[in-house]
Order: sequence, then C-alpha cells, then structure tokens
Amino acid sequence: MAPVAPRSGDAIFANVERVNAELFTLTYGAIVRQLLTDLEEVDEVNKQLDQMGYNIGIRLIDEFLAKSNVSRCVDFRETTDVIAKVGFKMFLGVTASVANWDADGTCCSIILEDNPLVDFVELPDNCQGLYYCNILSGVIRGALEMVSMKTEITWIRDVLRGDDAFELQVKLLKQVPEEYPYKDDE
Repeated sequence: MAPVAPRSGDAIFANVERVNAELFTLTYGAIVRQLLTDLEEVDEVNKQLDQMGYNIGIRLIDEFLAKSNVSRCVDFRETTDVIAKVGFKMFLGVTASVANWDADGTCCSIILEDNPLVDFVELPDNCQGLYYCNILSGVIRGALEMVSMKTEITWIRDVLRGDDAFELQVKLLKQVPEEYPYKDDE
C-alpha cells in the first residue's frame, strides 16, 4: 500500500467542520475583554493569552498531525514552513509566509497578511501594550514543544499598532531529545 501523501492546508480547510467566522472573532474578543476587566493590567492579560494559547497548542498538535498526514519534519526550517502554510490555513483559513531567517537557521519570522482574530477590533488608548493576538504565540509555542522544540515567540509587527502586517519571530532555543517511556532492551 502506498504511503498517504500530506494534505495541503487548502484541502484540509475545505473539509474541516467550521464555526461561523464572525462568531469566532466576537467570542475571542469577549474573552480578551473579560481578561482586561478581571486582570486590569495589560501585561497580565498578555501572559494569560499566551498561557491559554500554549494549552491549546499542546492539544491542537494531535488534531493537526492526524488530519494533515504530515510526516516528521527534518528540521526547524521545514517545521515552521508547515506551520505557516498548512497549520494556519487549516485552523484559521489564512496562509502565512516564513521570512527573515538568521544565519544559523534557528530564528525566523512568520508573517500574516490577514488575521481573522482582529476583525472588528480597535485597541483603546489604555490598551496600547496589549498583544491582542498573543494567543497565537502561545499556540505555536505549545505545539512546537509537543514535537520536541523549545521555542520563544515574540511579536515584531502588529496591524493593531499601525504596522502593515502581523509578524511573529520564532526562535528555536533547544531541540529536546525524544524520551520514550520504556527501553527496548528490557
């Protein structure tokens, strides 16, 4: 039997059951608004959004791997490319690009021209330090940790702050060796 070919982000997105985009956007906005009300400090909201995203990412990777038929990526460069072209398309319906690689191949940018999370959003003056989409950095960090890559994710550009695109810097801190719960020789 021939191996199953990886599916493109477009093919997966077309076959995945979806919720209404406006409902999703407004629900996310309500969550951010509630966090701002409860926590009162923008830095704490940023941390909470990142932690929420991390918790989502460590669970979302299983669905991604099951539905995308993506085989093991050979390196960090290929992994970020799959996240940008398949992962973002599969879960958000947008395609991202990967750019700005450093010489070591351990740091790059994921750039989103479009982001459905920010439809209908304007940041008030008292929330200028808020990374409204910080949940995305947590999702990427959590998913990469589940495939043995310890990373640091930083926002570089944000349309809500007047930039022309959304740009996340993804830096590989450490490739964690896989540990198996048992030994073959026992």
